Amino acid sequence: MTISDKINSDIIAAMKAKEKEKLEALRNIKKVLIEARAAKGAGTELSDEEVLRIIQKLAKQGKDSAAIFTDQDRPDLAENEMAQVKIYESFLPAKLTKEELTQAVSEIIMKTGASTMKDMGKVMGVASKELAGKAEGKDIAAIVKTLLQ
Repeated sequence: MTISDKINSDIIAAMKAKEKEKLEALRNIKKVLIEARAAKGAGTELSDEEVLRIIQKLAKQGKDSAAIFTDQDRPDLAENEMAQVKIYESFLPAKLTKEELTQAVSEIIMKTGASTMKDMGKVMGVASKELAGKAEGKDIAAIVKTLLQ
């Protein structure tokens, strides 16, 4: 079962269980996936990796929105955004710990043969693909910077 199929079955389950917040979040994911399919060309299917990337982007946008709502003293809206973020994150793979991320990045550095900060782009390209959904880009970049110095 693909992630898209799981989202569709979860939408049906949320409708039956009358889970309003979950249904709203799942429908939002489905809407963005449909838009992505349409942008690529009619009739194409998205791979699970592409779906995960889209869901990760939605989660990041939700966290950013919640932070803005909190700054504007709107805890009700921030709470709603964070509830949706939790649903988005339920589809994402588990995040790597700092130690696991450092280990993975050091292996990528050895694999690419990087030795200086000039090689950061090369390392980030590989790391972004291999660690997609498992770590934030800014966290990967911070570790790459410390290891290449």
